[in-house]
Amino acid sequence: MLDALRDFAGWTPLGLPALLFVITLVVFFHELGHFLVARAFGVKVDVFSIGFGREIVGFTDKRGTRWKVSWLPIGGYVKFAGDANAASAPDAKAVAQMAPADRAVTLAGQPVLQRALVAAAGPFANFLLAIVLLTGLFLYAGHVTVPPVIGTVAKDSPAAGAGIRPGDRITAIDGSPITDYLQLPQIISMSGGEDLAITLNRQGRALTVHAVPHLVRQRDQFGDMSSTFVIGVTQMTSEKPVVEYYGPVGAFGAACAKTWEIIATTLTGIGKMVIGHASADQIRGTIGMGQVAKKVAEIGFVPLLSLVAILSVSIGLINLFPIPLLDGGHLLYYGCEAVLGRPLGERAQELGFRFGVVLVVGLVLVSAVHDLARLNLF
Repeated sequence: MLDALRDFAGWTPLGLPALLFVITLVVFFHELGHFLVARAFGVKVDVFSIGFGREIVGFTDKRGTRWKVSWLPIGGYVKFAGDANAASAPDAKAVAQMAPADRAVTLAGQPVLQRALVAAAGPFANFLLAIVLLTGLFLYAGHVTVPPVIGTVAKDSPAAGAGIRPGDRITAIDGSPITDYLQLPQIISMSGGEDLAITLNRQGRALTVHAVPHLVRQRDQFGDMSSTFVIGVTQMTSEKPVVEYYGPVGAFGAACAKTWEIIATTLTGIGKMVIGHASADQIRGTIGMGQVAKKVAEIGFVPLLSLVAILSVSIGLINLFPIPLLDGGHLLYYGCEAVLGRPLGERAQELGFRFGVVLVVGLVLVSAVHDLARLNLF
């Protein structure tokens, strides 16, 4: 127990500032997307907050928007005129009692298309932030890949049983091309223990073998114990990483491709967890993200920016899920309104909102339990 508490305290001096930097940057640009599009449509913004709860510091701009930082910096929100709460749920009664001029500057008073664009602007801003950061990183450091050449094969492992040998270059798994060794653990961990068709290049000769990954408990790249599927191989350490440098256009294209790859990987990972083909202990909450941010920050500021880009894409994507309380839930309501020709009833919206709260709170609790389990508190 004491060791676990020391581990928890250990990430605080560096992990807490790194975590706040990552979360604040991602949240700020997400909310800025909502803010800018709403302002463009003439919507009055009452509050722009980084964090929740009591205000720590803030100011009011010339248009009456209160910009503030609150004491619980694990998210943020933009509250528009006519909103009932920070989740942008409309206060229908209050809006109905407003004068026409006041109603015209509320979010609820805008056409459904404009409201949908405001809702979608937050996730879009997250994707844009990732593309900008990744473009800069590719221009600065290039794109590093590790040749997918096998270094060692564990005895009695699935790889050994399949006939994989040191020096083999893996070129594809289940038909998907492999160009970087780091793709291997990513694909294998999401296999669910199903048979994998692994295409190899052995001394210039192509061949395909089959391996069934085993589920093991081992430390991940951040030093935490987790359950994952493996085939029992390591990379060839004598193979030097390959660095590809880009011009501005190439870096932008690579950044767009990387952003799409993160989206696809996130969706695949969530899908695999839902059907039981990937372990749910990969979910990280605030404590887990603090540990990751600390370890990445120890490597350097550039890797920390890469973490910001990855998290920004993931946050933008998750916010598009059709869950009431999230941006995707608002888009779902607006889609129903466009089809029906009228907003959903207040009762239906209220039930959806409560469902969203339960789902989000449940996810927070699950991630917190996994974080505490990594600290060996159980």
